[in-house]
Amino acid sequence: MFERTRQIIFFIKENITRIREDIDTTFMRDPAAKSVPEILTSYPGFHAILLHRIGHYLWVREKYLTARFLSHINRFITGIEIHPGAKIGRRFFIDHGMGVVIGETSEIGNDVTIYHGVTLGGTTWRKEKRHPTVKDRVVIGAGAKVLGPVVIGENSRVGAGSVVIKDVPPNSTVVGVPGKAMGKGVKPVPPGAADLNHHELPDPEAIVMETLSHRIAELEGKIARLEKLLLQKDKSGASRR
Repeated sequence: MFERTRQIIFFIKENITRIREDIDTTFMRDPAAKSVPEILTSYPGFHAILLHRIGHYLWVREKYLTARFLSHINRFITGIEIHPGAKIGRRFFIDHGMGVVIGETSEIGNDVTIYHGVTLGGTTWRKEKRHPTVKDRVVIGAGAKVLGPVVIGENSRVGAGSVVIKDVPPNSTVVGVPGKAMGKGVKPVPPGAADLNHHELPDPEAIVMETLSHRIAELEGKIARLEKLLLQKDKSGASRR
């Protein structure tokens, strides 16, 4: 009994600290936030994380039914579905949030930001690690789907509407269906911060077209030089005759 009381007191103290962090994070990542009362009463992402922490606390103590029922209430209130088994780090921010789904074996690091319509989903019915691992300071754009036990490396960005089915290296930008990592073009972000410029994404089709255009221009130049050499040889041969 004493041990359980001690655990509950520690949980409450720890979550008071985290609530303060969540409020500061909301101010930092959402310029629309005007006041603490507004965040406490009107931000579904904030409410979803708060309820998830309680649900996860119950889940790891094998209070499965209570934890699942609380996550169901969380979904009904916020429009955000987070399985109580999911492991979520500090300063996690869900912007808008409607339609977000985070599966049971998902693991999310610190300072991660996701937008509405994001799915961290599974790809198998086997009881194993089947959901994504999202490392620190990742930004996942609206409507993106990250499927299976893939790993999204630190400081990476997933473009809106992308479908990620393979591991993503750190400091990468992912776009497309299926998602392609377009090089390590993202600058590392210091701890506690986040790179929210998820609109600054490369266009893979434009890159391919530009590469082809350069290659065609290069080949046309070679052909023109060869034609010039052949013409000169024909002229020199005709003059000798």
